[in-house]
Amino acid sequence: MAALSLAAASGPARAQPRPENAGLPIIRDAEIEQLLRDYTTPILRVAGLGPQNVQVVIINDKAFNAFVMDGHRIFVNSGALFESTTPNQIIGVLAHETGHIAGGHLAKMRQEMANAQTALILATVLGVGAMVAGAKTGSSQSAGQLGMAALSAPGEIIKRSLLSYVRAQEEQADKAGVKFLAATGQSAKGMYETFRRFADQTMFTARGVDPYVQSHPMPIERVRALEEVARSSPNWDKKDPPELQLRHDLMRAKLAGFMDRGETIARRYPLSDTSLAARYARAISAYRFSDVRNAVAQVDALIQAQPNNPYFHELKGQALLESGRGAEAVAPLRRAAALAPSAHLIRALLAQALISTRDARHADEAIAILRDVLIHEKELVSGYRELAMAYGQKGDLAQADLASAQASFASGDFKTARELAARAKTRLPTGSPGWVKADDIATYRPKPR
Repeated sequence: MAALSLAAASGPARAQPRPENAGLPIIRDAEIEQLLRDYTTPILRVAGLGPQNVQVVIINDKAFNAFVMDGHRIFVNSGALFESTTPNQIIGVLAHETGHIAGGHLAKMRQEMANAQTALILATVLGVGAMVAGAKTGSSQSAGQLGMAALSAPGEIIKRSLLSYVRAQEEQADKAGVKFLAATGQSAKGMYETFRRFADQTMFTARGVDPYVQSHPMPIERVRALEEVARSSPNWDKKDPPELQLRHDLMRAKLAGFMDRGETIARRYPLSDTSLAARYARAISAYRFSDVRNAVAQVDALIQAQPNNPYFHELKGQALLESGRGAEAVAPLRRAAALAPSAHLIRALLAQALISTRDARHADEAIAILRDVLIHEKELVSGYRELAMAYGQKGDLAQADLASAQASFASGDFKTARELAARAKTRLPTGSPGWVKADDIATYRPKPR
């Protein structure tokens, strides 16, 4: 997306996998990330979690899903963001996931699984022992049958026990989510609506299913329990503020504009729809599928409607930059960076525009911007690559090699990273900060999994 980025995709939204999120197609976008921070910050605070310590990571997946894998990241699919028609709906999902983090559910689950594994090993040993005892006493048939039963039964019992434990955690996360929403003066209706939709979708497939082999509470039971506690809140009928709803609509339009086909966007946001969100989606579509002049004209109209919206200026700069008009992209990107000074992805895009001009006078500014950005975005592969180009324009091959090594390292290509870092070491003063960084990469060996 304009700021949306997918690994190998164009646009601001950049989706790039990170080493610790190996295999996950991550989307990066300054606008959407800021909106999600605004959604989660009050919830995290009342949950006793530092907002600066928990990050919402966007996954490029159209399925409606969100999950946690550790205590400092909430993963949410782009499909969940797009399908949530109100802020309250996605905020409810984020509140539920916060409940998992605040409850320490992942750590507890790991301990429960360790206990289950110990129990399974013990049961297996006992089962084998029964079989051996039967063989020694000559009653191998009855003892053997008993031993086989001892081997098979515990596994099923332990499996059901673990699933029951997971269901209990899900119920706890629901209740915690409702509590956090109430404490922040928000409605739990959106959370209820989301899980009710899940229940409606799974009602047919859930018929006849053994509730004791499900990892989540049975949909109808879960929705009933959630509705009871959610409706008791005095905020049940509270609506999202109009300005927040508009930002949510713009987010959904951006996702559609960058990720859907042109005909899908035209059908979803027809010309008869003159809302700001529809115009945003069509402008992005024009930039992706039409001519840049038309796209820029549409973005200029958006800027006229909201002159201080940094993301409209960012989109204009991105469209110009990616059409080979880097010098023209600098001004709108400077404006975007000024309006959103903490948006590191926008500042990185500005540096890219400066570098694209091939004007040596811009290289120093781009280097200063990128070095600061990479303090905050240590895994921004594109940032290191642009930094290498900027140093290359200045003829500083040592720093160019080091930045290239850091880019390869951040992308998980450790072999190339080590080779580039070794070369950088030969060009850097021994013991200098750059040499030490290069040495760290050159001697790095990933731990076996």
